[in-house]
Amino acid sequence: MLQTQIKEEMKQAMLAKDSAKRDTLRGLLAAFTNELVAKGKPPQEAISDADVLAVIKRQAKQRKDSIEQFRNGNREDLAKAEEIELHIIETYLPQMMSRDEIKKIAEAKKVSLGITDPSKKGILMGAIMKETQGKADGSAVKEVVDSLF
Repeated sequence: MLQTQIKEEMKQAMLAKDSAKRDTLRGLLAAFTNELVAKGKPPQEAISDADVLAVIKRQAKQRKDSIEQFRNGNREDLAKAEEIELHIIETYLPQMMSRDEIKKIAEAKKVSLGITDPSKKGILMGAIMKETQGKADGSAVKEVVDSLF
């Protein structure tokens, strides 16, 4: 289970005195507990790998948003800290598809659904996101879909 792996890696980070990794993984474990509590389950219960990945994706998105906000506020020091955390978090996510792979799927879906009108971009995006099953970044899919029209 992914949660157990993260717990073990946190222990290793503690022994190695790797404070960035330790703190990031500790935050992930806390987010897993919060997810369990939000679903009405006891906090000591194990969380499913699907829920773990959902939490990790949410945490990665939060880091990306924070990096952007810190850069807009000229706080490069805080942006760098968030980038370190993001890098650690992303090691637990499945490999994301490249833009070329997304484009192939998008073109095939566009033809199979018979979409020619730009107002139907949302339908096309939904079909692509469903087919890629979380292996494609939503913003990358949006850029590819926009480039097709």
